Amino acid sequence: MWVLAVVLAAQRVPSTESMEVCIEMDNPRSEKVAIVDEIATKLTEASAVFVTEYRGLSVGALATLRGSLRQSGAEHKVYKNTLARFAAAKAGIDGLQELLVGPTALTFVSDDSVAAAKALRDASRTNPLLVVKGGALGTSVLTEADIAALADLPSREELLARFAGALQAPLVKTAGLLQALPRKFAYGLSALIDKQTAAA
Repeated sequence: MWVLAVVLAAQRVPSTESMEVCIEMDNPRSEKVAIVDEIATKLTEASAVFVTEYRGLSVGALATLRGSLRQSGAEHKVYKNTLARFAAAKAGIDGLQELLVGPTALTFVSDDSVAAAKALRDASRTNPLLVVKGGALGTSVLTEADIAALADLPSREELLARFAGALQAPLVKTAGLLQALPRKFAYGLSALIDKQTAAA
């Protein structure tokens, strides 16, 4: 038997307190179990997972978003929230369940989480209906502000270029010094010869 506790937000409950609701699945269908296992596997294998709300987005806008995320090594999928909650609990990512309310989609990042965060940020800037709700980096839960800060980091390629530049700068200086040494020696030797010929 599967049991999952879901905390409903105070704005959705008539009273001012949150209440805990237990969802039980006595005999889950094999299709649902397979989907939960698929989501749990993706959650454990992904380096990061971002949760977005896509309320009001057109099919074309979602296809464009999926394409831009695919280029950054991420996969954007829509699952039933209940099944995603079970999978998050199975994967051991506490805190992700609270984000799975309303029309949500999961972005599984397998490669560069910064590039995927940038792609989501850019897509949400061009289409304000896309809302980044939060996510998880490993087993740590991320807020919307954390994902925005992640998107502001330099990309992997930019960091590699900076590192290569930092390695190259001392080598260029050393090469310049090594080139200057024989030149200055030759100038000094020429001046010494000129001085001795003038004295003789």
